[in-house]
Amino acid sequence: MTLGEFLKAVTEAPGPSGYEEGVRQIVRSAFSPYCDELRVDPMGNVWAVRRATRRADRAPRIMLAAHMDEIGFVVKKIDAHVLRVSQVGGFDVRILPGQPVLVHGKVPLPGVIGSRPPHVLPPDEREKVIPLDELFVDVGLTAEELPRYVRVGDLITLRRGYVELRNGLVMSKALDDRAGVAALYSCLQELQALQHSWDVFAVATTQEEVGLRGAMTSAYGVAPDAAIAVDVTFGRTPDCPDIGTFELDKGPCIARGPNIHPVMFSLLEETAKRLEIPYQTEPIPGRSGTDAWAIQVAREGVPTGLVGLPLRYMHTPGEVVCLRDIERAGRLLAHLVATLDERVLSRFRAPLGSSS
Repeated sequence: MTLGEFLKAVTEAPGPSGYEEGVRQIVRSAFSPYCDELRVDPMGNVWAVRRATRRADRAPRIMLAAHMDEIGFVVKKIDAHVLRVSQVGGFDVRILPGQPVLVHGKVPLPGVIGSRPPHVLPPDEREKVIPLDELFVDVGLTAEELPRYVRVGDLITLRRGYVELRNGLVMSKALDDRAGVAALYSCLQELQALQHSWDVFAVATTQEEVGLRGAMTSAYGVAPDAAIAVDVTFGRTPDCPDIGTFELDKGPCIARGPNIHPVMFSLLEETAKRLEIPYQTEPIPGRSGTDAWAIQVAREGVPTGLVGLPLRYMHTPGEVVCLRDIERAGRLLAHLVATLDERVLSRFRAPLGSSS
């Protein structure tokens, strides 16, 4: 399966936070040929374990993490012939009216997000963003039929396919963060040709969008000696500020800040330079809001890095990334893994600020 084929499969599959099973099946099948062990933990995280090729009694462990859940909706009320919803995660509400959806009831039900037409709104409301509690989902059933197929608590996902754009860009729902999962897939493929002294745990995590929960539990279970999270970051578009946004097809972003271990930042940067992989530096002055934050504070603390994939139109049905950036991120991760040895381990274990 090519990188693009994998990305198409995982983005088109439904998998809101806590209900990632459809995506999990694809990830397990795709990762399996490239790892020595594969397991699913009680939180639903997928662990693909590739053992060190240069064997040791107890090889150090590096955890590579990307979340596979997506934002979605949950039915909170059946209101006559329509459904009132709450968010699982958080969409940009401005773009929701008119979006096609899939209601995961007793049978899958295609539907659309509806609202009152502007013609019947009071003049002072016509230019305002319609709040979520005034939107609804219509699947075409009558008020009598709807409760037979849908219950309060059923999940709803946006119905949007994978589209190839020009210049290596692709558009889909759920690229946040299945683009990161695709980078792990690319990394595992690249590692087939490399020797490494550390065990690699490539973890597709769950429930990131509702509180980093899969990263918390899997980091505790893996107990890594170091870790790198892969997530999306803000792609640059017209009218966006230059600070805090990053160009597509200019390489992955290597984060730097208090959520990032300085040794891991240096190793990522050195590896990118050595391989002539284009990269961008992303300053993160506080918590990153990614799996990196949860992993960093697991157990007694984990030296953690963060690789970002520039993405346009975040938390919309039409997110856009560059496939080359994903491939570059996978190659960067794989070759960094190949450099890890006892000397690097001692640098991670030295107190921060020491000269070790």
